[in-house]
Amino acid sequence: MMAVSENSRRSSMIPSFLYSSSSSTTATTTNGVVSTKNSIMVAAPSEKIKMYSPAFYAACTAGGMLSCGLTHTAVTPLDLVKCNMQIDPTKYKNISSGFGISVREQGIKGLFRGWAPTFLGYSAQGAFKYGGYEFFKKYYSDIAGPENAVKHKTLIYLVGSASAEVIADVALCPFEAVKVRVQTQPGFARGLSDGLPKFVKSEGVMGLYKGLVPLWGRQIPYTMMKFASFETIVELIYKHAIPTPKEECSKRLQLGVSFAGGYVTGVFCTVVSHPADNLVSFLNNVKGASVRDAVKKLGLLGLFTRGLPLRIVMIGTLTSAQWCIYDAFKVSVGLPTTGGPSPAIEAKE
Repeated sequence: MMAVSENSRRSSMIPSFLYSSSSSTTATTTNGVVSTKNSIMVAAPSEKIKMYSPAFYAACTAGGMLSCGLTHTAVTPLDLVKCNMQIDPTKYKNISSGFGISVREQGIKGLFRGWAPTFLGYSAQGAFKYGGYEFFKKYYSDIAGPENAVKHKTLIYLVGSASAEVIADVALCPFEAVKVRVQTQPGFARGLSDGLPKFVKSEGVMGLYKGLVPLWGRQIPYTMMKFASFETIVELIYKHAIPTPKEECSKRLQLGVSFAGGYVTGVFCTVVSHPADNLVSFLNNVKGASVRDAVKKLGLLGLFTRGLPLRIVMIGTLTSAQWCIYDAFKVSVGLPTTGGPSPAIEAKE
């Protein structure tokens, strides 16, 4: 009994990156420990998808689509007021007056103007963002090699997330352009179905992408901060705040860590991306406007501060909810929550 207990205790302390779901590994098995010629791994019967397989990337893509599409659509009223505060601060002086004016002029239903381009645009962006991040993180880790992947893991998080976001924003940009126009110009269109053709007729297909560079300026720093800081914050929480190793924590506790880490991350993300967010709103609202026009109109201080408190609330909540939904989806399909050792170490045998 003592031998069995000791063996079980040691098995439970083996970190999750040594877990294997591969059915092709054949070897002797004793008390859940699988022995092979090159390594010792712990069987993980709850893991249904092999890490870094096509099914793994498909699951991450689906999880990202759900996390971004649902959360951004849910905060459409906040986004609408934020955009109008950025475009017309004289009329929309603060959060409370912004909501009051919007409800008086458009009704409660008007607070959800632009929900369709928001849902479709951010679902597409989330798919490429999360699925792409998992792919690029593993890709760059393999290039770096096991030792450098651990040594420079934060750099890999940064470069991997930036690579994914470049592609994700190309998918998002047309929907974002229509969304801003619908939200900030009452009467322009009811939504995506009539707003998109009207926008194209007015400014051409390429007009849908005139905000792409500012969008990259907003989203790439945001996403780099979002993924790199989240991975670091989660690691610190498990290291200093929770005495139990992550692999021994309940899934509910792990998802709680994802939510807490996500909110702190969201505050950081908001600060680094806010100036570009003001530019995106301005350029998509005013026909033929340039970045110089935006800076002249808003002022340098205004780029950093206009609409910032509301956006901190919105993005903090949004980011924490996204990580919670994303990790909950991963858990539901048999994958571990985000955060842990570098992919190069996880894949090592």
